[in-house]
Amino acid sequence: MTSQFQRIGIVGRHDDPRVSGHMQALVGHLNGLSLEVYASEALDLELVGGEAAAPAARLHHVAEAELIDHVDLIIAIGGDGTMLYASGLKGRRDVPLLGINRGRLGFLADITPEEMLSSVDRVLAGEFSRESRLMLETTLERADGSTVRAEALNDIVLQRRETGRMVDFETRVDGRYVNTHAGDGLIVATPTGSTAYSLSCGGPIIEPGLDAVVVVPICPHTLTDRPLVMPADQPIDINMLERDDTKAEVTADGHSIGEILPGDRLRICRADRRITLIHPPGYDYYEILRSKLYWGRDLRTPVADDKDSS
Repeated sequence: MTSQFQRIGIVGRHDDPRVSGHMQALVGHLNGLSLEVYASEALDLELVGGEAAAPAARLHHVAEAELIDHVDLIIAIGGDGTMLYASGLKGRRDVPLLGINRGRLGFLADITPEEMLSSVDRVLAGEFSRESRLMLETTLERADGSTVRAEALNDIVLQRRETGRMVDFETRVDGRYVNTHAGDGLIVATPTGSTAYSLSCGGPIIEPGLDAVVVVPICPHTLTDRPLVMPADQPIDINMLERDDTKAEVTADGHSIGEILPGDRLRICRADRRITLIHPPGYDYYEILRSKLYWGRDLRTPVADDKDSS
């Protein structure tokens, strides 16, 4: 049976020794199946195995910004950071994303290196499930009239920087006043991002199928300032307030989009596009949570140390 995925894009840090060998193996395997493989212009086969690497006849180098327009499926090899990077690639089509986990924790990239080739074969044979994930769009509207826009799969974060002082800001949801906050900042996370920075600040885990976001204060001055879950279709506005000697910035999936000043407004809403994740047979979100968060495990029992575990 001919696979619906004939042109495969490969994304990963080829200069990372934990990743390069798996990239080499995957390129060789896909070439052996007579599939077209596309990768960044920066990917040099010599960096992933030299003469022992897969034949280059079916490895096409393209600008990474154009990768999605050439492929039917993207396979990301690395940690969740690599998955987030791949989710930020834009194109004219919705191209699904499959993750091979070589990171430390990994809630997004759910295939282990040992299962990589067999899982890829099953996906190519049509044995997989699709999952659509919510993304956020943010617009930083400055007092001088300029704007900065960004998208995020995990979260949009307003946080203080270069100072020990708190920041003051006001939040509104769908035009309705919610609260005036003082603290280190605020996280607005998708269900995907609910297991990231949001979780470490006491936010809840949100099942990925829910069309919701969570707003989580970072080190709030008032302990009654608690996480709030709300529908994703209600825009969130954050206005910075005057406070002496404070600086704050906005990040989207960990990447700074700029400083935010008193008088500026940050608007966060549901993005027009979503990310499609591909999972091989047997994927279970709750099993991922049990594995990564050690649910149901007797922590008094020693666990063998594995430096490559994720």
